Amino acid sequence: MKPIKGIAAAAIGLCVLSLPTLAQSPVPVSATEVTRREIFRTVPMTGTVTSERSARLSAATSGLVHVLNVDAGFQVQRGEVLLELDPELTGLQLEAAEARVKQARSELADARRRLEEAKELVPKASIAESTVRDREAEVALDEAALQQALAEAGFQRALLERHQVRAPFDGVVSAKLSELGEWVSPGQAVFELVAIDAIRLDFSVSEDFLPAIAPGGRVGYTLNARPGDTFDGEVATVVPVTDRNARTFLLRVRPTGDQPLLLPGMSVTATLKLPTGRDGLVVPRDALLRYPDGRTVVWTVGDDIVSEHRVQTGLQFDGMVEIRGGVDAGDRVVVEGNEALRDGQAVDVRAPVAVSTRGG
Repeated sequence: MKPIKGIAAAAIGLCVLSLPTLAQSPVPVSATEVTRREIFRTVPMTGTVTSERSARLSAATSGLVHVLNVDAGFQVQRGEVLLELDPELTGLQLEAAEARVKQARSELADARRRLEEAKELVPKASIAESTVRDREAEVALDEAALQQALAEAGFQRALLERHQVRAPFDGVVSAKLSELGEWVSPGQAVFELVAIDAIRLDFSVSEDFLPAIAPGGRVGYTLNARPGDTFDGEVATVVPVTDRNARTFLLRVRPTGDQPLLLPGMSVTATLKLPTGRDGLVVPRDALLRYPDGRTVVWTVGDDIVSEHRVQTGLQFDGMVEIRGGVDAGDRVVVEGNEALRDGQAVDVRAPVAVSTRGG
């Protein structure tokens, strides 16, 4: 038994001797430098995709819906016929008006002929001058009658054209509000049309941020349909005091750069970047470790040895965090592999990770 105990003790001794060697193996980490840059304040927002042009289309005259060429969701071109009313009655009225035009033309031509004949007989004293004046008046009346008939025919022709509802701009039919056989009246909406080539993002923002917002300001936004992607936009318009009770204003953002598919009505979240007018030290968010007791620390690397530093943080933006104390510009901070480090531990610094500068 004694030899066995001796062997066991020797084995334990070897393990104890090997522990420091294992503990001293450098831990692989990634690090980046503390840099100085302009500091921004970010404002989270929730809004809606809207169109710069939308319309509730209606017929210009009363009538029975005779033809429906589109349905909700159809993409249409400007001038395309969307709906037609029954043209029969108005067509008959147009035919009657055109017949009256022909009659008025014929009567005017006859009156002019008789006037010319009377003028030829006056020098020969074969007709009284009063008769000439009567025929001149008759010509004037027939000319007026022709103009009235032409106007009536033009009115009926325009009325017949207005039996068609055409698209006033390129867009998508967002709602069909009529059916075949339905009687519609002027002003009664039959379609809702929205343009999809002129999209904007509308947000309600607190009035507290109004002084710092200017057209052209940068905005990063995401869609519920693509939650992992961030896209760029810029402030297009600021409309103050849209809701007097909530003290908010309307902020309109124009998408820029590569755009996803945007359709009116989609929900969108965004982060507005507001300049603070100052610069400061920043580190990536991954460099920070926060503890339940309220401490926020970073690990710095010097001569491949790490040390813990308690820091005071400021604003967050673009995946970066402002550092107001605890480290200096040029210090290298660990951004990967910092979860289980110990003060004075040796590390193997790998290439720093790429830090995203988009979004909030």
